Amino acid sequence: MTKPHRIALLAYEGCQLLDVTGPAAVFGAANDARDRPAYEVRIVSPDGGAVASNCGVALMSQPIGGRCDTLLVAGGSRGLKAVMAREDVRRWLRKAAPQARRFGSVCTGAFVLAAAGLLDGKRVATHWASCKRLADRYPAITVDADALYVVDGQVWTSAGVTTGIDMALALVEADLGAATANLIARHFVLYARRPGYQSQFSPLLQAQTDVDAPFARLIEWMQTHLDEPLDVPALAARAGLSERSFYRKFVEATGKTPAHFVEGLRLDAARTLLAKGLPLKAIAGRVGLRSSARLGQAFERRFGMAPSLFREMHATSVA
Repeated sequence: MTKPHRIALLAYEGCQLLDVTGPAAVFGAANDARDRPAYEVRIVSPDGGAVASNCGVALMSQPIGGRCDTLLVAGGSRGLKAVMAREDVRRWLRKAAPQARRFGSVCTGAFVLAAAGLLDGKRVATHWASCKRLADRYPAITVDADALYVVDGQVWTSAGVTTGIDMALALVEADLGAATANLIARHFVLYARRPGYQSQFSPLLQAQTDVDAPFARLIEWMQTHLDEPLDVPALAARAGLSERSFYRKFVEATGKTPAHFVEGLRLDAARTLLAKGLPLKAIAGRVGLRSSARLGQAFERRFGMAPSLFREMHATSVA
């Protein structure tokens, strides 16, 4: 990069603060990691000046206008309909987005791009709670209700709030390489860099959401013992319940049978290992699916593609 890339982050009254400041902090950290700045970050808004975010923290912004290399629209609840309805915003987006090298959104910012007609024919992500609403309102868009973020050509869209950081790290990696993106992630004290294909729904977090969380500890244990037998007798014994009682209570707590839940854990782990380029046989053993054939059947049934194709698409280095 010979000169700084111009980043425009569209904010508005009532926008989600972290949808703006999360990506901005990533790009700022990329500048700190280099001898000379890689990015010129601007927060823009329909009218410029101070913009109150959803939590009351004000963002100083410049009026919309001009060209940029990357354009991202923040999500929000309050104020979202108002900014979608503004013809001047839609007009600027229709002009600026196609001229940018890439454009996209964080969380419900996808609705703003959709209102400008910029997402037709694209596969996109948004917050899980808004996926159906986006799909129903804009049928020309394919909404991926599972992914953390989606890249479709020059369009980058992410799910809710913190996933904007994940997507911004991926943008930095595309520009400056994995080493810089990983350095920023370590600086941010992130537990892990999450790939876009990772699900918005953490099994452990979903279990912990329930006040009683009867199986949270069991699920946490399951995630680190995928290569062991995880059938009903083994899980019931670990939970200290009869098999019949365990099965009934597990389905009530998770909405899934133990077998279906365990397979989901194993396939999610398999995706992570495939992205690391590991051989199919080794992955099958590590996640408890025993054979590459069994892994292939289950993987294709759930994700609609062979694990070998997924590895080609996502692996950084094939072992």
